[in-house]
Amino acid sequence: AGPQMAEVSAVPNTAESAALPAVPPVEEPAFVPVSTMADHVPVPVSTVAEGVSSQCDMAEELSRQLEDILNTYCLEDNGEDGVNLPNGQSHGPVLNGLANEKELDVKPEDVKVNAGGAEKEKVKTQEKKKVKGLGKEITLLMQTLNTLSTPEEKLTGLCKKYADLLEEQRNSQKQMRVLQKKQSQLVQETDHLKKEHSKAILARSKLESLCRELQRHNRTLKEDGTQRARVEEEKRKVVTSHFQVTLNDIQAQMEQHNERNASLRLENSELAEKLKKLIQQYELREEHIDKVFKHKDLQQQLVDAKLQQAQELLLESEDRHHREKDFLLKEAVESQRMCELMKQQEVHLKQQLSLYTEKFEEFQTTLSKSNEVFTTFKQEMEKMTKKIKKLEKETTMYRSRWESSNKALLNMAEEKTLQDREFDSLQGKVGKLEKLCRALQNERNELSKKVQGLSTGPGDNVPGAESPSLPPTDSQEVEGGDDDGGVSQGRLLKVLHPACFLFWSFLIFL
Repeated sequence: AGPQMAEVSAVPNTAESAALPAVPPVEEPAFVPVSTMADHVPVPVSTVAEGVSSQCDMAEELSRQLEDILNTYCLEDNGEDGVNLPNGQSHGPVLNGLANEKELDVKPEDVKVNAGGAEKEKVKTQEKKKVKGLGKEITLLMQTLNTLSTPEEKLTGLCKKYADLLEEQRNSQKQMRVLQKKQSQLVQETDHLKKEHSKAILARSKLESLCRELQRHNRTLKEDGTQRARVEEEKRKVVTSHFQVTLNDIQAQMEQHNERNASLRLENSELAEKLKKLIQQYELREEHIDKVFKHKDLQQQLVDAKLQQAQELLLESEDRHHREKDFLLKEAVESQRMCELMKQQEVHLKQQLSLYTEKFEEFQTTLSKSNEVFTTFKQEMEKMTKKIKKLEKETTMYRSRWESSNKALLNMAEEKTLQDREFDSLQGKVGKLEKLCRALQNERNELSKKVQGLSTGPGDNVPGAESPSLPPTDSQEVEGGDDDGGVSQGRLLKVLHPACFLFWSFLIFL
């Protein structure tokens, strides 16, 4: 599949490559670097293995499909015994199939129709040419025969002309055979090219479907990458919280260890003092034992002297000598027993000394290890504090932005509610004003009608009235209260009173 892939990739400017859809590059899932201690926490191997196995399976499936397409449409064409084209051309799918697809991208029915029409036109033109040539030749023959006098000369001329025509016919037949061979070769070439064209079309369709699958695979990979990034972010948050809890636990444990180390130091100092005291006691006991041995030597010397004296006075003090001998034997046994006890105590003290020295060495090693762990932990704690400070700054910045946006949104909402209330109140006022205007217009019309009726009624009876009089004022009504016209003016005031009331209420409303 290696050389076939190289052949397919070597033709980027052909019509096939132009027709294929552009395949976007496979983007790797975005890796979110998290520079915290949570990076050292191992990700579950099962999830990673499942994602990698699914991606590998999809990639293997797509590569297998591409190899199948190349094997079916490239290797078969190379293995077929095709017709050798002139000028050393080959029937490979890359050179003659895909590169010349624009030239061969014609349906076989169109090719057949075009070939039939061209053959008919060629036959018609050849017949016309033959007729024209025969006419010219006949005229030339007639002219040559007319020039000849005897019929024998005419026959010889006709025979020569016939021989020339036979030679021309043989030459034309030879040319026709050569052309027929060329035509058969061309027909075979066209059939082969049609087959290659159909195979190229099938390969293109399959490659297009494969490209679509690749695009789908890329989209799924992108979605998986984003989903994994979200999952990893959630895991990172969980791990950071867990790490904070563990940090608190470690701090508590460190405090406990510090207290324990202090207590151990005190115990070690006490043990060292005890060891010093034991060593001093051991030295004192050795001195005491030396003194006891010296005392025993002196006693032995005294005993020897006493023995000598006893030998001299043996006869005189046998009873006494026996008593002293028994006493001395007892003292010797006790001294030997005391000596053995002191030796055992010495061995035991030496064993205790070796044990204490081993414990002291172990304690020193543990102290050095704990100091190293404490230094490394301090460094990690400093790094974590720096990163936590950065994250806290970012959180405060985003929180301030969020609060400012919330405040602006609340202000906008309050302004909108106030504007809506004002708009509703204005609409209600406008409706009320419209109703009042209509009511006033109706009352004005009614009042004008009543005024006209009242002015026409009494005005006709009064003599010398040239024109209808205007409605009298309040002063006129008071002055002419006893006249007949006072009744009509009172009626007018009664009628106009509600209109004035409505007008004043309208002004108060405004």
